[in-house]
Parts: sequence; structure tokens; C-alpha cells
Amino acid sequence: MKRWIMHVDMDAFFASVEQRDHPEWRGKPVIVGGKAKRGVVATASYEARAFGVRSAMPSAKAHELCPDGVFVAPRMDVYKRESAKIHEIMLHYAPAIEPISLDEAFMDISGLRNHYPSVDAVGRAIKEEIREKTGLIASAGIAPNKFLAKMASDMGKPDGLFIIPYGKEIEILAPLPIRKLWGVGHVTEKKFIEMGIETIGDLQKTPTNVLKSILGNQAGMFKKLSLGIDNRPIESRRVAKSIGDESTYETDMTDENEINRQIALHSDVVAQRLRKQKLAGRTISLKIRFASFRTVTRSITLEVGTDLQEDIYEAAMKLKEKIYFTEGVRLIGITASNLCPPVETIDLFSDKREKQSRAERVMDKIQDLFGKNALRRAIWLEEEKRKNQSDEKEK
Repeated sequence: MKRWIMHVDMDAFFASVEQRDHPEWRGKPVIVGGKAKRGVVATASYEARAFGVRSAMPSAKAHELCPDGVFVAPRMDVYKRESAKIHEIMLHYAPAIEPISLDEAFMDISGLRNHYPSVDAVGRAIKEEIREKTGLIASAGIAPNKFLAKMASDMGKPDGLFIIPYGKEIEILAPLPIRKLWGVGHVTEKKFIEMGIETIGDLQKTPTNVLKSILGNQAGMFKKLSLGIDNRPIESRRVAKSIGDESTYETDMTDENEINRQIALHSDVVAQRLRKQKLAGRTISLKIRFASFRTVTRSITLEVGTDLQEDIYEAAMKLKEKIYFTEGVRLIGITASNLCPPVETIDLFSDKREKQSRAERVMDKIQDLFGKNALRRAIWLEEEKRKNQSDEKEK
């Protein structure tokens, strides 16, 4: 399975929050952090950037460039709250995320390729949910690794979604100025330019031993990045409050058997993610979005937390019975919340549950060792067959 990393970067985050909360400021140059004359700019809206205002710029300079701008003091408590919401949304799609600041984070979306027709469909779904739930706009980059994903998210701003596909890394990076390379500051940029290296493509062609004479031990790292090589894993730095999985479908679903099958698939993914983080969920939620964008969410709280697909699916099906289906289904999502450590339960009359638990954990271990396709539920084989048939039709 190919590795796909997504970098989510909120557009002009602080300023966008202020414009959302103050409608009268929308369309105007908003400058956060530049109120005090001796301070610095934290974030400038895109309207303010048109005047040349930039983050980290002295406030006095910002006032000079944009005297009619709306200068506001930061509200860090609000920004932190919105950041937490965005991170929680991202955790609906991936078992772990790596926040690197309040307004940007990495996530591994490799497994989501089984639920969406393409990786860009994953990106669109995440961007759409962020916009729907927070009223804010995110740009996103999707690529084989963290470095490339970060580069990609900058390439389509604002409201962008840019993908660097496998095999195109060197070609896409080559024309970019050397300052775009991760870790290149003013001093390093000057060293590169003195060597005649002005673009990332120039660096790609320069032998490592030549680079070592100027860059020392960092030469190898810069060389690898210029070629699009970055093997760093996602490093999770927070505990999830909920674990979920959802898909937006290209074609609205009306067949009840297909809807039930998709609920089963999402239940399996949520169960696997719970077990991976050694957690169980007591509250199971089912989310259905219809073709008209009407969204219904129903929840049920179990007596004991679970990390088993059968339990989650059974709860979700009970919730489905409480939803009135009058039109096609655009989105299905399953979420486990009210998280707790998994509890071993003993049934005095049946060992069925214990066997299910053992079977699912054995399956997890086999997949970890040999890949997802080594041992899977039949519903996944059916899903793969359906997707292959769909791909053949498109050809």
C-alpha cells in the first residue's frame, strides 16, 4: 500500500477567525497582533497581504503600509479552541495526527484510499468538513511524505488542494527557488547561492561531496529533501477524544444493502483504530448526510466500552433504524467516543465474545506483519471487487 501524507494548513488562521466572528470585517484588511505600535504582526488576512503586510512584520511598518487596516489584538483562547476542533475533525479520518502549530498538522491518510475513489477526494472531504463545522478555510497538500505534503499545501493557497504524485517529486521540486526547501533560512540560502545553487533543481544535480564542503553534516539531509526523500513517520502528540471514519460518496446511495455494507466497513475501520490505540468506545455515533445535504447524527451509549467490529456495527444498525431515509445518501460516518481502556469481559454462558476479540487481534497482527490484504473480512474483498469493476468501466 502506498503511503500518503496530508498536510492541513489553515488559511490566514487568526485573521480568518476574526473575520468569521466579525462579519463587518469580511473583505477588509485584518491584521492580528499589530495593534501595539511596538509589537509585531501575528497574522494578516489576504486583503492585508495585498498591501504587503506579512507575519512577523513590525506593527509600525504594517500601519505604514496599510493605515486603514483593521488592527486587532490576538484572542489566543479562541484560536486554541478552534484549533482543537480542527484537530478533532482530522482524527475522524486518521488514527493519529501530528500538529506542528495551532493552524497546521500532518496526518497519514494511506488507509483512506480504500474508502474514496482517489486521494484528492479524501482531501476534499476533510476540507469540506472543516469549512462546514468551523466556517474556516483550509489549504491541503497530499504527497508521499511529510516534506512534500508541506510543500504541496503551499502551492495552491488560498483554499488549495495540491497533490504531488509518486514519480513526479523531482520534476515538481526542480524549478522552485532554493529558499523553498525545508530548513533553508537566510544564512543557508546565501551559502547555496554563493555555490551557484539557486533552485532545488540545481541542488539535485550537485554531488553530495561538493555540498559537504559547505554544509557539513547537513549536506546529506538537504540532498535527500531536494530529491523528495523523507521517511519520517507521523508523530502523534495528543490523545484523541473520539475515533471515527467517514466517507463522502461520488454517487448518492439508495440501495439499502449497500448502505448497510458501508456501515459495516466503517465499523471495522473504527474498531481497528481503537485497538491500535488500545482504547474502547462506550458511545457509538452514526452520521448520515443525504443528497440535499441534510445531516442526521444519532448516538447510543453502551454499558461497556468496545473495540470490536461486531459491537460497533450492531450499535450503528440500531441507530440507523431511528433515521428516516427519504433520499439518496451522500455521506456515512461512524464515530466512537467516551473513550476508555478496553475491559476484558467474561460471559459465563458463552465464549463467543472472547473468540471474537482474539480473532480480531490475530487479524491485526497478521496485517501489521504482512499488509492489509493478508487477512481481511469478506466485506473488504467485496469492496475491492466493486472498486475494480468501477475502474474498468471508467476505462
